[in-house]
Amino acid sequence: MKTAVYPGSFDPVTYGHIDIIKRASEMFDTLVVTVMINSAKTSLFSLDERVNMLKEATKDIPNVVIDSYNGLLIDYCRDKKIHIAIRGLRAITDFEYELQIAQTNKELSHNEVDTVFLTTNLKYSYLSSSTVKEIASYNGDIYPCVPKFVASALYDKYGYIHNENQGGTTE
Repeated sequence: MKTAVYPGSFDPVTYGHIDIIKRASEMFDTLVVTVMINSAKTSLFSLDERVNMLKEATKDIPNVVIDSYNGLLIDYCRDKKIHIAIRGLRAITDFEYELQIAQTNKELSHNEVDTVFLTTNLKYSYLSSSTVKEIASYNGDIYPCVPKFVASALYDKYGYIHNENQGGTTE
């Protein structure tokens, strides 16, 4: 049985993340989406909020498991006996950054963790959690970027009132 992990901060989960999750879930028997704690980032949403958002976003994908971890990805993989990490790529700048991390993980794991890169769907290539948060912070329309329940949570964080029936797709 092949299992892969898709790690990230998911602060918040976007349609770009969901696209990668759906596609990776078709390639592996089990896909573990793991909310990692990134000490270099200050999260808007708590760990529990991010985990719950991912559970809601993936509830219809039966082979996806949501988890969280505070530590190195290679330690998580070793603990869970996972040998494949999934990473999404939007642009060439992502590749340079992600390649360095993939090579580091491979070396530090003694060649036990390989990385599979999935290029994002072009319609999501502009999306990042940081961009979505910035747009939401100015009360901009984020419905094309995230599921409605995530948009509501973001607008709540920034103190904006939005009608659940406003904008957006349900992807």
